[in-house]
Amino acid sequence: MGEFHTVCRVDEVPEKEGKTVSLGDKVLAVFREGGQFYALDDFCPHMGASLSDGHVDNGTVTCPWHAWRFRLRDGAWADSPRIRIPCYAVRVVGDQVQVDPTPPPRPAPPAPKPPQSPGGDASRT
Repeated sequence: MGEFHTVCRVDEVPEKEGKTVSLGDKVLAVFREGGQFYALDDFCPHMGASLSDGHVDNGTVTCPWHAWRFRLRDGAWADSPRIRIPCYAVRVVGDQVQVDPTPPPRPAPPAPKPPQSPGGDASRT
């Protein structure tokens, strides 16, 4: 993990809304839902819309242009979780929202299922 940097104040991010912030050469969207804060890359990979302008509900943000939905907790596209946008660790210190600009490592993909024999389960007789 890297260093946390202050990007805004808590009161600058209303519940169920987002805010665009700059951190170094990154443009991030900071969201608040259920009292928790989240940070994702601000640009939708589909057409580049600002996700901070999207609708926040039930742990997702919906892109304002074409309704692509991304999970706030990990940046996964809700309709195909193999597609992800970078997400970042967030903490609150006093009234300051801080973000670590180092994206966490992506989880390993699930192991493929072994092929079944054409006759079904070979252990049954």
